[in-house]
Amino acid sequence: MFDLSNDTMFSMRAFMASHSEAVQNAAFLLGGRPALRNAKTLLDEIASTLVMTRRLGHLLLDLHALLTLQNVHHDDTIEAACFADLDPASPIVEDICALSDELEDEMQKLEEVELSAALSLRLAA
Repeated sequence: MFDLSNDTMFSMRAFMASHSEAVQNAAFLLGGRPALRNAKTLLDEIASTLVMTRRLGHLLLDLHALLTLQNVHHDDTIEAACFADLDPASPIVEDICALSDELEDEMQKLEEVELSAALSLRLAA
C-alpha cells in the first residue's frame, strides 16, 4: 500500500482537487483541446501519486507556462490563437490570473517539501 509518511504531494493534490474544473476550463480557453488533454493527464497523475516525478514536474511547469501566457507571443502556436480570442475585460481573465498565482504558491510549497524530504533522506543516510 502507500507509505503516507512520504506523501509530499498532499497540498498540491488538495489544491488540484478543489480547482480541477477551473484548471480544465483555463487550459481549454488558453490552449484548446491539446492543453485540456494535458491538464486532465496532470490532474489524474497528481491524484494518484505521493511524490513528485520528473514527468509530473514537466506537466506542472507546462500548465504554469500556459496560465502565465508564456507562449502567446509565438504567432504559430495554438496559445496565440486562443489568447487572441479572449476579451481582456472578461472576468475570466482575472480568474485565470488568480489561479496562476495560487498554482505558483502551491508549486513553491511543493519545492520546499521536496527539498526538505531530500535533505531528511540525506541526513538519515
